[in-house]
Formats: sequence, structure tokens, C-alpha cells
Amino acid sequence: MRLRTVAGAVLLGLTACTTGPSLENRGEVTAPPGDSKHLTIGSAGFTESDLLAQMYAQLLNQAGYKTSLITVANRELYEPALESGQIDVVPEYAATFADWLNAKTDGPDAPPVGSPDLATTMRALRRLATPRGLTVLDPGRAVDQNAFAVTGAYARQHHLKTLSDLGASGLKVRLAAGDECVQRPYCEPGLKKVYGIDITGVDPKGVGTTQAKRAVQSGQDQMVLTTTTDATLDQFGLVLLADDRHLQNADYVVPVVNRARAGSERVTKALGKLNEVLTTADLASMNQQVDSWRRLAQDVARTYLGDKGLLK
Repeated sequence: MRLRTVAGAVLLGLTACTTGPSLENRGEVTAPPGDSKHLTIGSAGFTESDLLAQMYAQLLNQAGYKTSLITVANRELYEPALESGQIDVVPEYAATFADWLNAKTDGPDAPPVGSPDLATTMRALRRLATPRGLTVLDPGRAVDQNAFAVTGAYARQHHLKTLSDLGASGLKVRLAAGDECVQRPYCEPGLKKVYGIDITGVDPKGVGTTQAKRAVQSGQDQMVLTTTTDATLDQFGLVLLADDRHLQNADYVVPVVNRARAGSERVTKALGKLNEVLTTADLASMNQQVDSWRRLAQDVARTYLGDKGLLK
């Protein structure tokens, strides 16, 4: 397994020469599932994507493939490379990728197709991906979506386990988040509409940033917008409140493959083994090992797969 980072300009030049299915052929799949011996695994360049790419590569190595890893942080570059076959496999997030492909296909003003319902989201994602020569494999249990956290002391004092509990409490809440939270339906508007939470203001400190978490830790704010795989909550004494009414979209981890090069049952079976074991908590733990403990993603991935009995 080889690791390489490709500059965006170089990859853009390559994708300009080789593209996926032509617009005339979109809507019909002409190529049979392929089974290339050497597969390139793409990573989006952040810790969690690196970990997933490493696990995919190691599972595919064990299944008899030679693999290379490539890091391309920009979806505008790596998705066309996936269509063209420069990249064969990439970890993605169901709702986010569905909405991205939808905007690419039908324009930036197209109504979103990602939703809190996983089955609905997967149908939309596969409908959009298939004409582009992409196959979306089944999701597992791991999901990386927006989440909201309060201090453990605050949760205990007010008997809070869910966002519904917070809404029912009538407490006034100042929220540490990105400034876009004021308009995004999953954030302030959704918290008010779906949960009845009394948001008194948004403190624009970013999504899951250290500054935002410290503001909640100190009591300056009462709640912070972060993600379900945030590995640092314990360091700030924070706990997640469950999204029990499913405000957030179904951003489950899904492998996406180039059908003509990696659409075989052997690839599907190798990557599917991860679905049986990988959880959101597992991802958070591995993120912490890389980000806080400074372990290499390759080593963390190998240890995890070995502990789960997926590597010989």
C-alpha cells in the first residue's frame, strides 16, 4: 500500500482529459462491474477520511488487491476523478454526497434530496450516482452528523438526555456555533421548530472549535454545535444530547466506488465487513487517537481492524 498526496492543479489537469460517462449516456449504465487488480483509495484529507481510507485499503489488501492512497481535499476535484477512474474508492457521507451530486446535476438551487431518513437518502444518492458510473455500497452504523453538546453538570442539573428534554425544560439557551447557524434549518431554526428550544442567540465561534467548547465549559454559552464523532468532548466536560426527533440528515458513512474498476462483488464483500463492526463511537475513538494522541492513521486503522478480527 502506497500513500501519496496529489496537488489539486495536477489532478484537475488529469480529470480534464478523462471524464466519466458523457451527458448523453447519463441515465443508462453501459459498463459491467469491473475488478481491477490495483485500486486507488481517495481521502478528503481530514482525520476521519484518512482513517476510513486506510481501513478500506487494508481490507482490500487482504482481499488480494494492490492499493494506493491519494489525498485530495476538494470534493470538486476528487469526485470527477472518481468518475474517470483515477480514484476507485472513496469514503463519503450519504446525505451530504447526495445533495452535492444533486446540485451538480440539477444546479445549485435544486431542492435538497438528503434527509434524516436513511432509506430515502440512499435511494436519492444511488439515483444520482449510478448514471455517473458510480456505485454506492451499503452504509453501516457509523454516522458523522451535526450534534449538540452541553456540560455534563448542566445535563445532570436539568435532567437532560435529549434535545426534546431541553425543549421541554423551557431553559433559555445561548448557542456556540458558526454564524450560518442562524439560517441553516438543522441549526437554530430547526432547534426552535422541531424541539421548541428557546435559543436566545448564536455566539459565532465556529462548529466544534476549541473556542466554542470553552464558551460552554465556562458557562458563557449553554450549548455548542459539534459533530457525532467529536473526540474531544470529554476534555471539556461536555456530553451530547440525543437528536431524538431526527433533525439532522442521515450522514452515514458509505463507500463509493467506480463501477467499471471496483464494482465487483469481491470489493463489495471486502468493504462490507467494516459495516458489521464500525460504530460512531469507534470513529470518535480513532479520531481521538490520531488528533490527541498523535498516532498515525495507518497504525490506528490496523489496530482497530485487528482487534475486530478483520485482519489476519
